[in-house]
Amino acid sequence: MPGKYYEDLEPGMLIRHTNGRTVTEMDNVLFSALTMNTQPLHINEDFASHTQFGQRIVNGIFTLGLVVGLSVADLTEGTIIANLGYERVIHPNPLFHGETVYAETTVLEKRPSQSRPDCGVVRLQQRGLKPDGVVVIELERTALFLKRPTS
Repeated sequence: MPGKYYEDLEPGMLIRHTNGRTVTEMDNVLFSALTMNTQPLHINEDFASHTQFGQRIVNGIFTLGLVVGLSVADLTEGTIIANLGYERVIHPNPLFHGETVYAETTVLEKRPSQSRPDCGVVRLQQRGLKPDGVVVIELERTALFLKRPTS
């Protein structure tokens, strides 16, 4: 599997995920519709044009899912059992239609699982950035990673 095992991760490690994703209007409107989020900042251009943003902003929950998704191939593909929690989610800057997001992950801490000897708990900080380095989301995520198989 291309994901990292518990043993591959050390506190302080920074992983810059190379895949980026340009967010389209369809992404934002469809996600908002699927989740029944009627916030006019996401779906009503007329309303949004009269706000401080001057246009619609991308749904923050979509942004969170996208940044976590951008990390999967490098970090967790096939090597985690579960996401245990998301904390300290902040959106310091808006994301707009047509903008591209990249992700990076910093390992904050890790410890062996107390209930699963074949796993370890890892706390990560993940950030979504525009190409110019502007941060659009920052979050902490805790996941249960598999330890490397011994056989």
